Amino acid sequence: MQVTELSSQGLLREYKIVVPKGDLTEKVSSRINELAKTAQLPGFRPGKVPVALLRKQFGQALYGEALEQSIQDGAKKLLEDRGLKPALQPKVDIKEIGEDKDLEFEVRVEVLPEVSKIDFKNEVSLERLKVTPDEKAIDESVSRIAQANRAQQAVERAAAKGDAVKIDFVGSVDGVEFPGGAAQDYVLELGSNSLIPGFEDQLIGIAAGETRDVNVTFPEDYGSKELAGKAAVFKVTAKEVLAMVEQPANDELAKKVGFDSLEQLRKQITDRTEQDYAEVSRGIIKRKLLDRLNELAKFEVPQGLVDAEFESIWRQYEDMKKRTAAAQQPPAQSAEGEAAAAPAAPPAEDEEKTKAEYRAIAERRVRLGLLLADIGRTANVQVGNEEINRAIMREARRFPGQEQRVVEFYTRNAEMRESLRAPIFEDKTVDYILELSNVTDKSVSPDELLKAAREGDDEAEKAPATAT
Repeated sequence: MQVTELSSQGLLREYKIVVPKGDLTEKVSSRINELAKTAQLPGFRPGKVPVALLRKQFGQALYGEALEQSIQDGAKKLLEDRGLKPALQPKVDIKEIGEDKDLEFEVRVEVLPEVSKIDFKNEVSLERLKVTPDEKAIDESVSRIAQANRAQQAVERAAAKGDAVKIDFVGSVDGVEFPGGAAQDYVLELGSNSLIPGFEDQLIGIAAGETRDVNVTFPEDYGSKELAGKAAVFKVTAKEVLAMVEQPANDELAKKVGFDSLEQLRKQITDRTEQDYAEVSRGIIKRKLLDRLNELAKFEVPQGLVDAEFESIWRQYEDMKKRTAAAQQPPAQSAEGEAAAAPAAPPAEDEEKTKAEYRAIAERRVRLGLLLADIGRTANVQVGNEEINRAIMREARRFPGQEQRVVEFYTRNAEMRESLRAPIFEDKTVDYILELSNVTDKSVSPDELLKAAREGDDEAEKAPATAT
C-alpha cells in the first residue's frame, strides 16, 4: 500500500492511497480457496468444486468484498501509522478501480485539535454566591404550610370570602351540558382563584341549601378548544359553608406533615432551602466558568463537528418556528369572508443573521465539549453505574405514576442509558475544575442570587452556556 499526502490545512488532511492489483487478486484467491473447502454445487461433492468454476460464479462478488476490505484496512492503517485522531468518520473517494488495475482512492479526514492547556489556579477566578436562609424566610415557609393545613368547620351562615363551600354543580353552554362540567361534593375555597375567573365571586353570600346560576366566560386560551371563549352557565347548589380554622405553627402541625416536632420541620425547611439556593448558585458559577473557559480555549475546532451541531440547533429552531406559526395561524376565512393572509416570512438578511448567531453557538459548544472531554480524560473522571442508576431514578420521578415504565425503558435501551453518562461526566469535570480554580465565596441576599440567575438566563438565550 502506497500513501501520499495531498494536503494539510488546519485540521483537514487529504491522502491518496494506492493498493496494488496483486494485493486484491491475492485477497480474492484466498477467499476462493476458503470457499473451495466447503462449497456445494449441483453435481459436485462438498469441497470438490473446481476453483475455476467458483471463480467464474463468485469472482465478481468476492472482488467487491476485497475492494471494500482493502479500503477499510487502508484507511485504518493510515490513521494508525500517522497517529491521526479523526473528529468524524473519514470520507473516501474512489479514483481508480478495475480487476486489472491498482485500486486508487483518496481519504479526507478532519482530525481532533491539540486542546489548550489551562492553568486553572492562575487563569480562572470566579465568585461563588452564597445565601444563608434567614429566620424570616423559614417563618414564611412554615406559615404557608400552616395555611395549607387549616381545618374546615361547618357554620350556619352565608359564605364569605376566605370560607370554603361544599357544592354540586352542572355547567352548560347554550343550554347543553358539556363533558367534565359537573361535580358533586366539590370543596371550593372562595378567593383561591382555582376555577374560571368570576366563578368564586358569584358564590359569596351563598348559604347551605341555596342554588344559584353562575354566569362565566371561558378564557380564550382555555385548554379545551370547544369551550375557549364561550359563555357558560353553572347551576350551583351549596351543601355546606365551611369556615377555615387557622392552624398554629406548632408540633401538631409538624406531625400533620410527617415530622416529630416543629423544630424538625424547620430544620428540614432550612436544609431544603439551602439546597435550592446552592443549586441556583452552582448554575451561575458553572455558566461563568464555561464562559471563561471559552475565552481561554484558543484552538481550532473541526468544522465537521460544528456543521453537525449547527444543523441540530437549526432543526430545533425550525421546528419551534413551525409550532409557533401553527399556533398563531389565523382562520382560512376572516369574519368578512375574505381569505386570511398568511404570516409574512422573515427577511432573508434576518435569517442569515440568525444562522450566524447559531453557528457561533455551535462552535462554542463544540470547543467547550472538546475541552471538557480532554480535561476529564486527563483527570481520569469516571462515571459509575450507580451514578447512572441515580440519574435514571431522577428521570423517573419526573413522571409520577409512570416511574416503573421509565426505569424499564432505560434498562432495556442501552443507548438511552448511556446518554445519561455525558451530563454526569460534564458536571464531575466542572467540579474538578472548580476545585483547582481560584474561587471565592460571596454572601448575597436571596433577591441578589435570583437576580444574578435571571441575568444569566437572559445571556443564555443569546449563547447557551452548556458545553454539550
